[in-house]
Amino acid sequence: MGIQSSDGYRPSDDEPFMNPVQKEYFRKKLLRWRDDILRDSQETIKTMQSETERLADLADRASTETDRALELRTRDRQRKLIAKIDAALQRIEDDTYGYCEDTGDPISLNRLEARPIATLSVEAQERHERREKSYRDD
Repeated sequence: MGIQSSDGYRPSDDEPFMNPVQKEYFRKKLLRWRDDILRDSQETIKTMQSETERLADLADRASTETDRALELRTRDRQRKLIAKIDAALQRIEDDTYGYCEDTGDPISLNRLEARPIATLSVEAQERHERREKSYRDD
């Protein structure tokens, strides 16, 4: 995900936060990521269909069912990730992208570069995780 755009542009703290060029950079990054996930998902479906047609042996079928369960869990995670990517794209349209949902402060460009679907700053995310951990420990 740390790839620069084709024109070599990379968001910088030296420019206004979430200016139109930055927003377009992250929009394209999110769209590429979503396209990659969808392409992988299509490959998985094709593989599963071709494996089904070939299997006759019971042991092979059992092994394939285990693999298939794992693939379905992976696809479920991918579906949830696509929903988060779509939500991030909507935030770009709403001009709320890049701002922490908790504090309203800008999320660091480094964090957005590493996790373009981030909705919390690092500090807010850490607070959130500490709260979750304390609830689990009770």
